[in-house]
Amino acid sequence: MRSSAVALSLLLALGVICASGARAADDDKQMPVHKVTQSESYIMLAPMYATIMDGDRPAGMLLVAIGLDIPDPKLRAIVERAMPVLRDDYVRSIIAFAWTHVHLTEQPDVVEIANRLQRVTDRALHQSGAHVLLAEVASRVTN
Repeated sequence: MRSSAVALSLLLALGVICASGARAADDDKQMPVHKVTQSESYIMLAPMYATIMDGDRPAGMLLVAIGLDIPDPKLRAIVERAMPVLRDDYVRSIIAFAWTHVHLTEQPDVVEIANRLQRVTDRALHQSGAHVLLAEVASRVTN
Protein backbone atom coordinates (compact mmCIF):
# COMPACT_ATOMS: atom_id res chain seq x y z
CA MET A 1 0.00 0.00 0.00
CA ARG A 2 2.76 2.41 0.97
CA SER A 3 4.79 1.74 -2.21
CA SER A 4 1.77 2.56 -4.39
CA ALA A 5 1.33 5.87 -2.52
CA VAL A 6 4.99 6.72 -3.14
CA ALA A 7 4.67 5.75 -6.79
CA LEU A 8 1.55 7.92 -7.13
CA SER A 9 3.39 10.86 -5.50
CA LEU A 10 6.30 10.47 -7.91
CA LEU A 11 3.95 10.30 -10.88
CA LEU A 12 2.17 13.48 -9.77
CA ALA A 13 5.51 15.26 -9.22
CA LEU A 14 6.70 14.18 -12.66
CA GLY A 15 3.44 15.46 -14.19
CA VAL A 16 3.88 18.86 -12.51
CA ILE A 17 7.48 19.12 -13.72
CA CYS A 18 6.51 18.23 -17.28
CA ALA A 19 3.62 20.69 -17.29
CA SER A 20 5.79 23.54 -15.99
CA GLY A 21 8.48 22.78 -18.60
CA ALA A 22 5.93 22.87 -21.41
CA ARG A 23 4.50 26.13 -20.08
CA ALA A 24 8.00 27.68 -19.93
CA ALA A 25 8.66 26.61 -23.54
CA ASP A 26 5.38 28.25 -24.63
CA ASP A 27 6.35 31.45 -22.77
CA ASP A 28 9.71 31.56 -24.59
CA LYS A 29 7.95 31.35 -27.96
CA GLN A 30 5.64 34.24 -27.10
CA MET A 31 8.27 36.61 -25.71
CA PRO A 32 9.22 39.40 -28.13
CA VAL A 33 12.81 39.63 -29.29
CA HIS A 34 14.55 42.81 -28.14
CA LYS A 35 16.20 44.62 -31.03
CA VAL A 36 18.62 47.50 -30.60
CA THR A 37 17.57 49.02 -33.92
CA GLN A 38 15.40 48.27 -36.92
CA SER A 39 18.40 48.67 -39.21
CA GLU A 40 19.55 45.40 -40.74
CA SER A 41 22.99 46.88 -41.40
CA TYR A 42 23.79 47.38 -37.69
CA ILE A 43 25.61 44.78 -35.58
CA MET A 44 25.94 45.43 -31.84
CA LEU A 45 28.94 43.92 -30.06
CA ALA A 46 29.15 42.98 -26.40
CA PRO A 47 30.97 45.57 -24.27
CA MET A 48 34.73 45.24 -23.93
CA TYR A 49 36.66 45.91 -20.73
CA ALA A 50 40.28 46.79 -20.06
CA THR A 51 42.24 47.48 -16.89
CA ILE A 52 43.46 51.02 -16.27
CA MET A 53 46.92 50.90 -14.74
CA ASP A 54 48.47 53.35 -12.28
CA GLY A 55 52.16 52.61 -12.44
CA ASP A 56 52.41 48.90 -11.75
CA ARG A 57 49.02 48.36 -10.12
CA PRO A 58 45.48 48.13 -11.49
CA ALA A 59 43.51 51.27 -10.65
CA GLY A 60 40.29 51.03 -12.62
CA MET A 61 38.35 49.70 -15.58
CA LEU A 62 37.66 51.09 -19.03
CA LEU A 63 34.43 49.99 -20.74
CA VAL A 64 33.96 50.42 -24.48
CA ALA A 65 30.78 49.35 -26.26
CA ILE A 66 30.55 49.60 -30.03
CA GLY A 67 28.38 48.67 -32.95
CA LEU A 68 29.21 48.24 -36.60
CA ASP A 69 27.17 49.76 -39.41
CA ILE A 70 27.74 47.67 -42.54
CA PRO A 71 25.40 48.63 -45.40
CA ASP A 72 26.86 46.04 -47.83
CA PRO A 73 25.25 42.62 -47.15
CA LYS A 74 28.26 40.73 -48.55
CA LEU A 75 30.66 42.58 -46.25
CA ARG A 76 28.26 42.09 -43.33
CA ALA A 77 28.36 38.32 -43.93
CA ILE A 78 32.18 38.44 -43.96
CA VAL A 79 32.17 40.41 -40.68
CA GLU A 80 29.78 37.97 -39.01
CA ARG A 81 32.06 35.05 -39.94
CA ALA A 82 35.18 36.94 -38.85
CA MET A 83 33.66 38.29 -35.62
CA PRO A 84 35.76 36.16 -33.20
CA VAL A 85 39.00 37.41 -34.77
CA LEU A 86 37.70 40.96 -35.08
CA ARG A 87 36.55 41.04 -31.46
CA ASP A 88 39.94 39.73 -30.33
CA ASP A 89 41.62 42.55 -32.28
CA TYR A 90 39.26 45.08 -30.65
CA VAL A 91 39.95 43.82 -27.14
CA ARG A 92 43.72 43.82 -27.68
CA SER A 93 43.55 47.37 -29.01
CA ILE A 94 41.41 48.58 -26.09
CA ILE A 95 43.79 46.95 -23.58
CA ALA A 96 46.81 48.60 -25.21
CA PHE A 97 44.98 51.96 -25.29
CA ALA A 98 43.96 51.71 -21.63
CA TRP A 99 47.49 50.85 -20.52
CA THR A 100 49.19 53.61 -22.52
CA HIS A 101 46.68 56.45 -22.99
CA VAL A 102 44.18 56.41 -20.14
CA HIS A 103 45.12 58.32 -17.01
CA LEU A 104 43.22 58.35 -13.74
CA THR A 105 42.80 62.13 -13.71
CA GLU A 106 41.57 62.50 -17.31
CA GLN A 107 38.61 61.33 -19.34
CA PRO A 108 39.44 58.81 -22.09
CA ASP A 109 39.69 60.36 -25.56
CA VAL A 110 36.61 58.95 -27.32
CA VAL A 111 37.69 60.29 -30.72
CA GLU A 112 40.99 58.44 -30.43
CA ILE A 113 39.17 55.26 -29.36
CA ALA A 114 36.79 55.48 -32.34
CA ASN A 115 39.62 56.18 -34.80
CA ARG A 116 41.71 53.37 -33.35
CA LEU A 117 38.87 50.82 -33.61
CA GLN A 118 38.08 51.96 -37.16
CA ARG A 119 41.71 51.33 -38.15
CA VAL A 120 41.56 47.89 -36.50
CA THR A 121 38.36 47.10 -38.43
CA ASP A 122 39.73 48.20 -41.81
CA ARG A 123 43.00 46.33 -41.26
CA ALA A 124 41.29 43.10 -40.14
CA LEU A 125 38.83 43.10 -43.05
CA HIS A 126 41.42 44.30 -45.61
CA GLN A 127 38.86 46.84 -46.84
CA SER A 128 36.70 49.73 -45.68
CA GLY A 129 32.91 49.74 -45.52
CA ALA A 130 32.27 48.65 -41.93
CA HIS A 131 31.77 51.81 -39.87
CA VAL A 132 32.55 51.71 -36.13
CA LEU A 133 29.94 53.49 -34.01
CA LEU A 134 30.70 54.11 -30.34
CA ALA A 135 27.75 53.23 -28.13
CA GLU A 136 29.38 53.82 -24.74
CA VAL A 137 32.72 54.68 -23.20
CA ALA A 138 33.05 54.74 -19.43
CA SER A 139 35.87 54.57 -16.94
CA ARG A 140 35.76 53.57 -13.30
CA VAL A 141 38.53 54.38 -10.88
CA THR A 142 38.92 51.93 -8.01
CA ASN A 143 41.36 53.84 -5.79
